[in-house]
Amino acid sequence: MSNLTLTINHQDYVFDNLDPRTTLLDVCRHHLQITGPKKGCDHGQCGACTMIINGRRINSCLALAVMHDGDAITTIEGIGMPESLSELQQAFKDHDAFQCGYCTPGQICSATALIEEIKQQWPSHVTADLQNPDGLLVQEIAERMSGNICRCSAYPNIIKAIQQVLKNQLSDQSSLSVTPAKSTKNSAVSGIWSPPPSESQLGNQSIVKKAFNAVGGCS
Repeated sequence: MSNLTLTINHQDYVFDNLDPRTTLLDVCRHHLQITGPKKGCDHGQCGACTMIINGRRINSCLALAVMHDGDAITTIEGIGMPESLSELQQAFKDHDAFQCGYCTPGQICSATALIEEIKQQWPSHVTADLQNPDGLLVQEIAERMSGNICRCSAYPNIIKAIQQVLKNQLSDQSSLSVTPAKSTKNSAVSGIWSPPPSESQLGNQSIVKKAFNAVGGCS
């Protein structure tokens, strides 16, 4: 194949004989020794390999390197290093938003892109007001981070870290239609957030209640 140029963390890497089947994750880990992105499931399900490409987060284990010639690729190394942590990396540290740390690079890459999405007021699957999404809500952050799995279950602290950075970075944006009282009330993290019951689940509860009443139960 012809020369391939990958721009990773603002540095160009040129390949003149790369197997076209090579994934972006394997290029970073095995060819360039950029080992921040982790190989977890290798099926695009855990998010440990998350990178940011042209501002969008992707699962690099499913992305062929040849598809990203000339794109701006960012790994955890491009977000911050130990001596120069980003605000989000520092928040993860402050809130103990990790245990073993294996998924943390992907979590931070995903959360970095998430913050930009919320700044642009992109809605998510659980957004109630599509015109004015409240990105500080626990359920919003949980939904937007649902592609990243933490097997240590550090989810509450991950949400707290992301909320801290969101509050700091959104405080000066007048377009955000969230009052301080509302965001404080709704953003408390007391455990793992769970989605509300579906319509089918509510329907089943109604059927059970009717059957219970039919046999003499209390209404």
